[in-house]
Amino acid sequence: MNVRVEIDRVFREQWGQIVATLIRVTDDWDLAEECAQEAFTLALERWEADGVPRSPGAWLTTTARNRAMDRLRREAVGNHKLREAAVMLRGEGDDGPEIEAGISGIVDDRLRLIFTCCHPALPFEARVALTLRTLTGLTTIEIARAFLVSEPAMSQRLVRAKRKIRNAGIPYRVPPARLLPERTAAVLGVLYLLFNEGYAASAGEGLTRTSLSAEAIRLARVLDRLMPEEPEVRGLLALMLLHDARRGTRTDTDGGLVPLEEQDRSRWNGEQIAEGTRLLESALRRGTPAPYQVQAAIAACHATALRAEDTDWAEIAALYGRLVEMVPSAVVRLNRAVAVGMAEGPVAGLALVDELDASGELDGYHLLPATRADLLRRLGRVEDAAAAYREAIGLATTDSERLYLRRRAMEAESRLGHLLGRSGEF
Repeated sequence: MNVRVEIDRVFREQWGQIVATLIRVTDDWDLAEECAQEAFTLALERWEADGVPRSPGAWLTTTARNRAMDRLRREAVGNHKLREAAVMLRGEGDDGPEIEAGISGIVDDRLRLIFTCCHPALPFEARVALTLRTLTGLTTIEIARAFLVSEPAMSQRLVRAKRKIRNAGIPYRVPPARLLPERTAAVLGVLYLLFNEGYAASAGEGLTRTSLSAEAIRLARVLDRLMPEEPEVRGLLALMLLHDARRGTRTDTDGGLVPLEEQDRSRWNGEQIAEGTRLLESALRRGTPAPYQVQAAIAACHATALRAEDTDWAEIAALYGRLVEMVPSAVVRLNRAVAVGMAEGPVAGLALVDELDASGELDGYHLLPATRADLLRRLGRVEDAAAAYREAIGLATTDSERLYLRRRAMEAESRLGHLLGRSGEF
């Protein structure tokens, strides 16, 4: 067994659980992350020599909490902290989660961590970014890409959030159930970005990181059971399922991205589509449509079309128009431009892309030139399309996307060469 590959897998699956356990009993965010990281570093050395243990997660948790105990002793932070650390050593017999569950209804450590990170005293984006960093172990640059900001800016945001938690004495505690709604929006934002990072990774060789998406769906199910009257929770779960149903068809055998219209729809997960559709209908019946429900409705339009040519692009464009009113972000407006380009023709879509380009809001975002390239290709402007594809290749952050864009660029250049060759015949 390749130890490094196994450690990478366990990191993706267990990091959040280990850190959540340590934070719960030490109330020290930095200590928890540092001890968890030390445990993974030690695992690389020990497992190479002794082999991978039968329960890697348990080994890492025990090692990390022993490190935390040692640090607390060395730093002599007082008997109170030592008693809390001793509670941690009792392991799964600890009554902490169950006691708090009686107040909040939350027994899942990772979901409790999300609610704790999403304290209303923190700015909204800081809540989401801190939770992603703490829960998933995503790097600062990965989180920065999700927010379309620079790595230094995101690093400062995370430092400020941790400092505020420490200085304000914000406890690692889930609020009573009656106060959960004030944190729900940020919690949903965390799950949405967690799913997106797994469904379309921001960097690396592969397009997807399955464990992250699976964890986001699992936590959304827990949250839906906890808050069954909240339609946006159900809308987000529906959105995740409808997207995840297409996971197996999004890349080809070479790892290249397969666009939606070329995917083998017979391989889509029909059970997930059916469940997602039911959840969406249940959420919409409450009569309070909101962003995740609208996005789920868009995903349902795609997922329920038997053929690409059956897709109701007019409906999708209308839904994006509604979504822009709710979330007037540049990325949503870019998605609307794609839908308008399909519903009304590439000229209409290109006009919207030009507006976004002029605004400068998506400078450095590879999907802006990629969208422009596709619209130009459909208009027959192959030379301009090839140039736009090349620009997108330079900005893309995953190998899968770069491979797809290179193929499109080569197709456009080949077509351009064919046209130039024909013109030379006359």
